[in-house]
Amino acid sequence: MNKQIVLTEKAPKPVGPYSQAIKAGGWIYLSGQIPIDPATNQLVLGTIEEQTELVLTNSKRVLEAAGATLRHVVKVSLFIANMDDFPKINGVYSRFFPSEPPARSTVQVARLPKEVGIEVEMVAFNPEP
Repeated sequence: MNKQIVLTEKAPKPVGPYSQAIKAGGWIYLSGQIPIDPATNQLVLGTIEEQTELVLTNSKRVLEAAGATLRHVVKVSLFIANMDDFPKINGVYSRFFPSEPPARSTVQVARLPKEVGIEVEMVAFNPEP
């Protein structure tokens, strides 16, 4: 099985030894995204809704660079700093997945990188294996 690294300037540059995504076999594995503006590579610590919007937009851009869309996503993992934000996150999330949403897990964690409120990772099937 071949492994292909996915990298796009339309999403934040990796800030460590990882790839934005990996295509392997029939799958695309996206690394966790936190709210970083890809144009400036600066953290955006607005409301949880703004953070969620940016994280999902950046994830969408990585998927597009891999030749996929949000419709190809089969699993999403949400890591959130405050479970009280869950309804607000769901409000934004539902706009990105209005029908046939993927499987999902949500976990409140003690701490996220750079003190953000949300990190999201995804797995999608590769429409062009």
